[in-house]
Amino acid sequence: MGSADIVPGISGGTIALITGIYERLVHSISKISFTFLKPLFKCDFNGFKEKLLEEIDFAFFIPLLIGIGIAMLTLANVISYCMDVYTALTYSFFLGLIIASSYVLYRQMDELTPKHIVFTVIGAVLAYIFVSLNPIAMNHSLPILFISGLIAICAMILPGISGSFLLLLLGQYEYMLNALKTMSITEIVVFCVGALIGILGFSKILNYLLKNHEGITMAFLIGVMIGTLKLPVVNIISTTPLTFGALLPCFILAVIGFVIIVIMETKFDYIE
Repeated sequence: MGSADIVPGISGGTIALITGIYERLVHSISKISFTFLKPLFKCDFNGFKEKLLEEIDFAFFIPLLIGIGIAMLTLANVISYCMDVYTALTYSFFLGLIIASSYVLYRQMDELTPKHIVFTVIGAVLAYIFVSLNPIAMNHSLPILFISGLIAICAMILPGISGSFLLLLLGQYEYMLNALKTMSITEIVVFCVGALIGILGFSKILNYLLKNHEGITMAFLIGVMIGTLKLPVVNIISTTPLTFGALLPCFILAVIGFVIIVIMETKFDYIE
């Protein structure tokens, strides 16, 4: 998830979905309401510990957050280099990942009704418009970073919607990537606090939709993934000659990305 969240156009939520932890992720986050703090105010430490363990799924969050943190800190330089030097090849790989993710999500749907198709089209159109927007020129003050974290995290847990691309539109992507490289603690902490507040609120909405309108929600997310395909396609076409020899490596990497996701989904589905 950490690796995916660094890349504009790829969603960490997609990886969570493929690996079978998505619903647990959303449910576990939505459960956090900080009621465990009440016993602490009364100096009831046993009650605090009991409520804390009941409300927060530590067995889930600790390995997940460690994995995300390590990936973001170690891969920031690698992904930046690949996107700068091997733009077309990198985005071709991402293209395969997104197409495969849409396919995986489609396979998980119980049925496909006209209503689902309508929501898929709506999701595709909205996502296409979203990725066609121009980046906003904004400063990098701490309040702006806080708001950016609050907004971007909502996209990061949605399959198909890239939180990094949202940061790109907000004009904060390169700045935050550089903050990770240089370990600018103040900027990272402010961004993470905004993200924490955003994810706690948004997860409750998402948890409700998955519990009560799962089919429509999944159909909409499939559409979103399809709509976001414009981003890697444009980057490939704009940086590669449209010849068979130049496009063949791109095609091969897209297929490799597709196959990796399908194999991952099969393996994790087997484990489930």
